[in-house]
Order: sequence, then C-alpha cells, then structure tokens
Amino acid sequence: MSKRIAAKHKIDRRLGVNLWGRSKSPVNERNYAPGQHGSNKKKPTDYGVQLLAKQKLKGYYGNLNERQFRRVFQRASQMKGDTSQNIIGLLESRLDAVVYRMKFAMTVFAARQLISHGHVTVNGKIVNIASYQVNEGDVIEIKEKSKENTVILEAAQSAERDLPTYVDVDLKALKGTYVHVPKLEDVPYPVSMEPNIVIEFYSR
Repeated sequence: MSKRIAAKHKIDRRLGVNLWGRSKSPVNERNYAPGQHGSNKKKPTDYGVQLLAKQKLKGYYGNLNERQFRRVFQRASQMKGDTSQNIIGLLESRLDAVVYRMKFAMTVFAARQLISHGHVTVNGKIVNIASYQVNEGDVIEIKEKSKENTVILEAAQSAERDLPTYVDVDLKALKGTYVHVPKLEDVPYPVSMEPNIVIEFYSR
C-alpha cells in the first residue's frame, strides 16, 4: 500500500466515516475506532462535535493543514453573505477540488499531484499551485502531452462518481468549465458536512 493510500485510509479510520464514499474504504468493513479493540463510544462534547466537523472538511479536501484551513475560514468570514456557504465556495473553488470534481483524478490527493507536476492548465496556462482559486468561467484542461496518461484516462472513465452541476466537462477532450461557485447543497459529499459547526469551533 502506498503512503498516499495509507494516509487516506488513516483519515477514514480516525474519523470513523467513509469520507470520500469509496468502495475500498476500511470503514466499510470495520466501522469502529482505530486500535486493538476500538474505543468505547461516549457522548461527544460540544468541542468534540465541532472538532469532528472541522476535521472532516479539512480531511476531505486533501487533509489541509491548520494554517491553510484557518485562512479559508478567515477569508470566508470577511466576505459578504453566509460564512458557512462562503467556506464551501472557497474550498470548492480550489484548483485541486475542481480537477477532482471534473473527474480528471480519482482523489483530491491525486488531483493535487497532477497539478504540482504541471499536467493542468487554467485558461491555457499551466498552473502548478493546488490552492489556486478558480473563477467562474475559467477553463480547466489537461495539457495536450498528458492526455494519454492512463491514470487520468482511468479517472475520467470511472463510474464511481458523477459530475456535479457546477462544472461543464467534456471527458473525451479532458476539458471543462467551472460554471459557478456551488452552495453546500450542490456539493456531492458522501457524508454530512457541517460548516456552520466549523464556524462555532473558530468562534469559541
């Protein structure tokens, strides 16, 4: 098992959920906490509930570090409108998230790797920063020399996920447009996400 796969499985086991809805998640077979015997389930504290909500969102988007995630919260809180919706919009506008949504990669981790290796263009220019914020109308494409990459082709042909409504993608051309910034209810999360509780965590 690669370190990358092991890391994803570790996150699923720690949180006790199949975070990405994948068939190979260890939670599908062992829905108890890590450790020799798991752990006794206790009623979570308010802090525990808030922390879990934060960890799920951080983990889902490629296990963002605390500084990155706090920056998202701070930016969302300074924007007009609902802060919880702003958090989701900012996370879903990250280039690695958009590449994942367009099915150019099987996981957010794989999307990040494709970007860092220079396989992805935005409006015709190579962008190698995973956290790059995509704007409505931006065209994301796998660069021409990478369109025969078997890993990318397998991801595009996978039936494991459907394309969400806020991206318009030509999977044969490996090219798509980021149509609009989604709201929480638009995002096809396999598990419940609670950005409103994340706000409570940072507002303590």
